[in-house]
Amino acid sequence: MTIIPRSGHTISRSDISDNALKVLYRLHKSGFDAYLVGGGVRDLLLGKKPKDFDITTNATPEQIRKLFRNCRLVGRRFRLAHIMFGPEVIEVATFRGHHDQNESDDKNLSQQAQNGMLLRDNIFGSIEDDAIRRDFTVNSLYYNIDDFSVRDYVGGLKDLKEGIIRLIGDPETRYREDPVRMLRAVRFACKLDMRIEPNTAQPIQRLAPLLKEIPSARLFEESLKLLQAGKGYATYNMLKEYHLFEQLFPVVSSRFTANNDSPMEKIIDQVLKNTDFRLKNDKRVNPAFLFAVMLWYPVTEHAEKLSQEGGLAYYDAFALAMNDVLDEQCRSIAIPKRITTTMRDIWQLQLRLPRRQGRRANKLMEHPKFRAAFDLLELRANVERRNELQELAIWWDDYQRSNNTKQREMIAELGSAPVRKRHRPRKPSNGSRKSNTL
Repeated sequence: MTIIPRSGHTISRSDISDNALKVLYRLHKSGFDAYLVGGGVRDLLLGKKPKDFDITTNATPEQIRKLFRNCRLVGRRFRLAHIMFGPEVIEVATFRGHHDQNESDDKNLSQQAQNGMLLRDNIFGSIEDDAIRRDFTVNSLYYNIDDFSVRDYVGGLKDLKEGIIRLIGDPETRYREDPVRMLRAVRFACKLDMRIEPNTAQPIQRLAPLLKEIPSARLFEESLKLLQAGKGYATYNMLKEYHLFEQLFPVVSSRFTANNDSPMEKIIDQVLKNTDFRLKNDKRVNPAFLFAVMLWYPVTEHAEKLSQEGGLAYYDAFALAMNDVLDEQCRSIAIPKRITTTMRDIWQLQLRLPRRQGRRANKLMEHPKFRAAFDLLELRANVERRNELQELAIWWDDYQRSNNTKQREMIAELGSAPVRKRHRPRKPSNGSRKSNTL
């Protein structure tokens, strides 16, 4: 163990959330050990602003709940305490112990599948045990509220200084315990501009299929952390390198080309770069738009196939294709309905944007998802380079910027839309013969 006194590190309490400090102090004053741990300590040492603050202690979840009225216990696999301060949640975990120390047959405390995956992990231990049970060395650093020192049990400070992401323990064993660690290795390497240590990286390609055993709802949350945290483009490329992307987005990866130059691959590159740029400039991003762009070409390709093979009208084939692609994708990552509903709106508007005559243009602009649909149209025009698509994108861009008079002129220049004749059955005249089928 290495202890760095307050004078030897850069962490200041002024950089720690007031609510996290309240939790640390109350635990400490109640006679428990209390440490800030994980990404919060790591980011503070790197001079970054932590996204959240996690705490670890020797108090059990039940003891924590007795100390805080605003506490709720969550999780079955890992029992955690969430201390609620309005929108801010401080997560408090009890020191983890080793499973080989468990002599009980209680499956609520400890349970491991035959493939090595941990199904229950509620064995408690010491801080030394807890340090070894954490995933990466750079995440196993502890800030002690008692004397404001930093404790390092696994060489995390050295790896942090050298820019190395290293798993604690045997990599294959740790990945089998929780395959999501493979995604976390890539995420931290890209987020922190570090490199994955060779032994940590070596088993990833081979063990990547283990992600199929992870609940799809959990992988949805992980996919947002991977692609919408400001380093999405770099993360995407590293996920492909380690064969992890195909586990999350098989619908997309099955359509990759040898030269990575298809419209689908180009549009994914561009949307991820745009997402990174927006986050860097503190602008909002919407996962529905990102997923709609990523899956646009699989939807249109499948719609063409259904239309040709089934003899369906394209609009009907397109509706079926949306369902099929979303069903297949949601088997890997469970995209919530609120997001898939928006994705469908963005896709369906692509079919409506070329039809601008009369009052249609204004009605389209009133659609709540119009702007997202226009952004997808622009991306498509940039990657496909088709004249009619580029002209359509330019027209809509000009139309949004124009005043009412100019907009009316632009509509008039389009001419009238061809009127489709509706064939209605004629009403029989009074003198017509009755049908003989009755």
